[in-house]
Amino acid sequence: MKPKKIELHNKRDGVVATLYVESIGDNRFRMIDNALCNCELTLGTEFETRINEKGQHEVIRITKKSDFTTRRFFLSASFKEEDYRVLGDELVKRGGFWQVDMGSIATINIPKNFEYDIDQVMKDLDLRLTEIVDE
Repeated sequence: MKPKKIELHNKRDGVVATLYVESIGDNRFRMIDNALCNCELTLGTEFETRINEKGQHEVIRITKKSDFTTRRFFLSASFKEEDYRVLGDELVKRGGFWQVDMGSIATINIPKNFEYDIDQVMKDLDLRLTEIVDE
């Protein structure tokens, strides 16, 4: 299915973001990556929107949560992207996904049956990352 570009307005934060999604019905979408502006909209999440007065989408409700465990980290400037690629490539080989936004925020989507402990892998690779957590 061809990705569709939508503008999503987050009323709570007043932020507008451009997202690439799969259309799965009238104003119903599935995330094909992770939204940086909304931590609930991660890979595989399905949601319904309405169009506001500016022609932007606003989430009405999430209809299906992602099957992935999603974690976000600040990347350290002391490492290069190639250093992180080892972990990212292992995720992709086993059905996961990873992305880097703004050059310093990594989001990883871990499949439910992932055979490795991500924290142990990061420790083994000596990747000292700061996790971003929702409060």
